Amino acid sequence: MLAIVGFIVVLGSVLTGYILSGGDPALLFQPNEFIIIFGAASGAFAASCTSYAFRMALKNIKQVFAPKQMTKATYLQTLSVLYALFSKMHREGIISIEKDIEDPKSSSIFTSSPLMAKDSLACYFIGDTLRTFLTTGKADELGELMETDVESIGTELEIAPHNLEKMAESLPGMGIVAAVMGVVITMSYISEPPEVLGHHIGAALLGTFLGILLCYGIFAPMSIKLHNLQVERVIYFRFIKEAVMSSVKGLSPIIALEYGRRSIPPYFRPTFTEMEQTLKG
Repeated sequence: MLAIVGFIVVLGSVLTGYILSGGDPALLFQPNEFIIIFGAASGAFAASCTSYAFRMALKNIKQVFAPKQMTKATYLQTLSVLYALFSKMHREGIISIEKDIEDPKSSSIFTSSPLMAKDSLACYFIGDTLRTFLTTGKADELGELMETDVESIGTELEIAPHNLEKMAESLPGMGIVAAVMGVVITMSYISEPPEVLGHHIGAALLGTFLGILLCYGIFAPMSIKLHNLQVERVIYFRFIKEAVMSSVKGLSPIIALEYGRRSIPPYFRPTFTEMEQTLKG
């Protein structure tokens, strides 16, 4: 929602300023310029991607417009799931959660949290780590193993913003291409009256304008938004890592959760009382 509001402000500000300066909005309607710029940039974007990178870009770009991102509720529900797992391990032993970690989607512990139930990657991140601990009984190397997984997740999530940033950088150049083509067309009207030439020159210059606007007003912000989401996602998985590592080292469930809670950025971090109330609930 915030992204949509931002884009409306960008386009609204540009259009309002143009109109207040005496500009005619009808002159901005040049679909041929938009086709040249956006079509060429999209083609170059597709040509630069592997099949994997292209799919990741399409998959993640919709997150720019997702109504909900990471929230305090996400962390609270994850803390609740981790507490249930850690408590069961503490009371009955690691073997007691075998069925839960084998198939998180059918586990009452994981499905008790609506947000966690939808996040299969986080569920299997927890489950696979605890399954490794169950199999080996050793906690020493789990931290490095989880960090490797976090880095892999972060690398994949960075593909979309990186490629979108490169597409944004190409848009001003594509705008110049459209402008030059417009000038070429204008030259064929060189013997026409000034008002005719003026219309074609204005249409040609609009190509440069659109390229710059699409770059800095639309696609570059989308790239930055995806990068910010990637950072938040990595922070979330590192929080899970801290809690799980504390638990497998033998700390009590509540202390293990506290290690995880303290690793949450202050903006998202629930207070100890909020966490306690959630666990009791």
